[in-house]
Order: sequence, then structure tokens, then C-alpha cells
Amino acid sequence: MRNILCNTLLVSFFSGMMACHGNDQPKISETDTLKNSVHPAWSEQATIYEVNLRQYSSAGNFASFEKSLPRLKDMGVDILWFMPINPIGLEGRKNKPTDLGSYYSVRDYYAVNPEYGSFDQWKELVRMSHEAGFKVILDWVPNHTSPDHPWIKNHPDFYKKDSAGRPAIPYDWTDTRQLDYGNKEMCDSMIAAMKFWINQSGIDGFRCDVAWNVPDSFWRVAIGELRKIKPVFMLAEGEKPSLNENGFDATYPWSVMNVAYGIYSGKTSVRQLDSIINHNDSIYPKNALRMYFTTNHDENSWNGTEFERFGDAYKTFAVWAFTMGKSVPLIYSGQEVPNKKRLAFFVKDSIHWDQYAMAPFYKSLVALRKSTPALAGSASFSRLKTNADDAIYAYERKGGGRKLIVILNLSARPKECKIQDGEILGSAKEIFSGARENLDPQKQFNLQPWSWLVYDYDVK
Repeated sequence: MRNILCNTLLVSFFSGMMACHGNDQPKISETDTLKNSVHPAWSEQATIYEVNLRQYSSAGNFASFEKSLPRLKDMGVDILWFMPINPIGLEGRKNKPTDLGSYYSVRDYYAVNPEYGSFDQWKELVRMSHEAGFKVILDWVPNHTSPDHPWIKNHPDFYKKDSAGRPAIPYDWTDTRQLDYGNKEMCDSMIAAMKFWINQSGIDGFRCDVAWNVPDSFWRVAIGELRKIKPVFMLAEGEKPSLNENGFDATYPWSVMNVAYGIYSGKTSVRQLDSIINHNDSIYPKNALRMYFTTNHDENSWNGTEFERFGDAYKTFAVWAFTMGKSVPLIYSGQEVPNKKRLAFFVKDSIHWDQYAMAPFYKSLVALRKSTPALAGSASFSRLKTNADDAIYAYERKGGGRKLIVILNLSARPKECKIQDGEILGSAKEIFSGARENLDPQKQFNLQPWSWLVYDYDVK
């Protein structure tokens, strides 16, 4: 969904939780937490690719996207996340009434936006994606509907009310109306709609929009019901640890990303990055996944492209996103071009596909992630101390008999450094150059501005 004020996110992050059927939050046992935190086996070393269908091609439909499946298969991505494909509300559209409207103003939970094709064409796209080896997750909008959703007329009690007794508008999203999770029938109806897409089209999970503003107790019940059908992958747009505790596989690391964004501009520091990551590690379940990215649909359209935000460090932070602990990385539509423009949100603004200059870079990162169990979500992460920690961010990933050492120069100046802890003895291959080197605690690493080294070797 469109980004909102940071203060609102912080309030949601630390706020208490409401129950779907009232204000009593059910207690979660350790057994329940562990059960809900078991990820589908296919997600352990997966990479997500976010599909902005509207802007993906001039046609912007299912049939046109099918042509990209072989290319994406070659790039190696595993999970296709489709932005919402439901019909979009006509009433209250942002900008001009003639615009295409927000993907996140849903008019019908059981239908497909005719601009994209038919429900049968969607099922065929899912079938083809599965046949090619992809998993498919669908962007789901549970927090609100469009003002002209049938529930407004047929079930007015499904919505929260404003001071005048009308369906409430959340924030400044005037093209939506806020659902009321204190209404049991509405909760049951939402779960039924989510089940429909799994049962009838075979999708493998959901990315849940504004998940932070939906009661945790709803997610606990809903995700449990969905997993009775199949081992779905659930991605929450939210940063509350309780989202992971109540069943989500992955959440957004906004607090971490906001520090990362500031490093290139000098507004934040590497030491601040350490602090926020350490804090996150202390409050999340041990195997909670976080979706790391350098851009996505919200960031690109509202806050700036990866080139605006990361400048010369855009590749450096991509390496970081793909190799961080407990991460499931994201590639957004057009990053492989690379797309250097902000894609319009409410109108047609197609990606210009030409040279795919960044595809080999992302292909190498995806291949690295797939090939080494040291980058699985369950693999260990340890920060490595260096003699230049004001600029160097170094860490170790270990798992499945493999170990990676990642050294990032997060500064605009050349840096020399030595790793002062960690077991770095032995012969290792630097992934990007292909060179084999002997590593030891006395080895000096020389890094150019915004550069990186990634070493892979057997654990002795």
C-alpha cells in the first residue's frame, strides 16, 4: 500500500494487539509459536520477484506476462509475488476519475480485474508458473475495501464508522474504507475469500497489505486455516514481531532499511545499522524471516528509485540484501533492466525493457543464494569485528557445511581493513572475481568505495 507517515508505523509497531472477536488477545504457547514459524521447505533459499502487472508491459495483462516466465526462470527467481489483481473501485479514485486507480482499492475479493484478463487466464498463468518451477503468492488487501465494494451496501456492519456514522476512511486513503475486525462474520468472510484463491487457482500464499493494522489474533486463525489446505508462504507488510509469532513467515525490515537508506547520504552510519539489527535480533522469533530489498512498488513510486536512494551503492546494498541473516531477498519489476524512473502509481507507465544490463548481476546473486546452504533462512549470522567498523560491514554466514564471509565497504572512500575475529583461516573463493585466496587474521582487505567481497569455503 502507499507509504504512510513513519510515526504511524512506529505506533503500529509498538501497539497492543486486538482480538478479532473482541479485546481479549489469546495467549500463544511456545509450541504454537514454533508450529506457526515453520516455513515451507521451498522458501528456505528463495528469492521473491515482485510483479507490477499494470506496468510490466504495454498490454499489462496475464497473457503478456506469460512471455517473461522463461527469462525469469533463467534469472533463477523462485517466488512470483503479483501485486493485487482484483477489480479496482470506481468511487473516490485518486487523481482523476479517468485514472486507473489504486491496485489496493479492492472492489471484489472473488474476481479478477478485467484489465488483466479473466479468472481462467489467471489460473492458466499460475499453472504455467508452477510448471516452470515457480511458486506464486498474491497480494491481498485485508485492511480495507473500495467505497463501492458490495459489502458496503450488503454488510455495513463489516466496517468501522466515522463520527457521522459512515464507513471510516483510513488515514488519507480516500479511495478506501476501513474494515472492522471486531465483527466475527467479516473475519470469517475474509478467511473464506483467501481460501477461495488457494483452492480455485492454486496459489502458494499471500503478501498481505497493511498487515500491521489487522489484529494479530485474526492472522493466527486465518493462517492456521490456510495451512490446513497447503504449506503456504505468508509475507506481511508490517514490522511487528507478533506478526511472525502469529504465523507469518516473513515481515518487512523497515527500521533496518531506513538506516540503510541514510548511509549513502550520510544521514545515518554503519554503527547505527549494527544497533538496529541487533535490536531486531533481540525481539523477533529466532527463525523469523525478513524481506530485504533495495526497492519495491512503494519505495519506487513514492520515495525514489534505488538510484536516488542508494546512488553508487545500489549494487553494494543488493549484495547486502541477498546475504543478510534471516533474509528473503526481493527483486522488483524492472530492476534487471535497470529501470531508473519512478513508475506512476495511478496511471499507465510501462517499464521500458531493453538491454537487461543488470540481469547477470541478479542472476549471480540468486545463484549464490541457491547454491550455498550458508544463505538459507536457518543459517547462522555473525557480525565480524574489523579495524574499520565505521565504514566496513563484515559478517559470517554458516550452515550446511558451508561458510560465507561478506565484507562491504559502506563508504565513499577506499578502505583497508583486517577482520579481528571469526574463523577465517583457509583457502576460499571470492565469488564475484572467481579468485581463490588464503585467508587468515593478518590478511589485509582492500576495498574501493561502495565495493564488496564475498568468500565461500568449506567449514573445517
